[in-house]
Amino acid sequence: MKQHLISFILISLLYHPFLFGDNEQLSALDILSKVDEVVNAPLDQELKIKLILIDNRGGQEEREIIMYQKGSNKRVAKFLSPASQRGIGVLSLPNDVMYLYLPAFKKTRRIASHIKNTRFAGTDFTYEDMEAIRYSDRYTPELIKHEQEFYTLLLKPKDVSKTEYSKLILRVRVDNYFPIRIEYYDKSEQLVKVLRREKIEKVGKYLVSKESEMENIRDKHISKMLITEAKFDTGLSEEIFTERFLMR
Repeated sequence: MKQHLISFILISLLYHPFLFGDNEQLSALDILSKVDEVVNAPLDQELKIKLILIDNRGGQEEREIIMYQKGSNKRVAKFLSPASQRGIGVLSLPNDVMYLYLPAFKKTRRIASHIKNTRFAGTDFTYEDMEAIRYSDRYTPELIKHEQEFYTLLLKPKDVSKTEYSKLILRVRVDNYFPIRIEYYDKSEQLVKVLRREKIEKVGKYLVSKESEMENIRDKHISKMLITEAKFDTGLSEEIFTERFLMR
């Protein structure tokens, strides 16, 4: 009888869902795929963003951006203000295709891979950061820490020629797989930037970070992004994700 009781307890420990939930068995790739699903869940999205640039003396500049995205691989971001920046935009398409539009030149130009580490219009986001991608397509993940509330993933690029980062360290919430912190390391393995996402809220049926900031460690400069308006699944036209629209 005692032996049967011990066997029952062992089986209960192995299979009781409250003690060992399904997420205990998730691989690093499983977790990263879930991150991709959460971040790119909307069929399409339209975001109005207040951008605050903070320099190393505490001085601030404000800008406004509108961003459109369709699926996980098409994105347009355009400045609405100030007047000196209005119209500057970037278009991200599948297969690492990106275009930049500068109103002063009245034409678009293709962004070459070797300059994607350039800062976008004075912000702390590079052109690479502005791309619409799935992390699991570009990076190979390794689970390096599993805490009660967070997973920590080490992401190594599958193709080093397509990125200026040697690795990313991603902190992901266990309860909803939303990435709340990303550390960016350069080719010499030095930490160069940290993205923090805060005020994670549900807008409709999708999770959104209402406030986020990219901190440039080297330049001691910060770009804060505040989402002021969010629309999802409105049926955005394919025409938006073209060079013609970028130039409007």
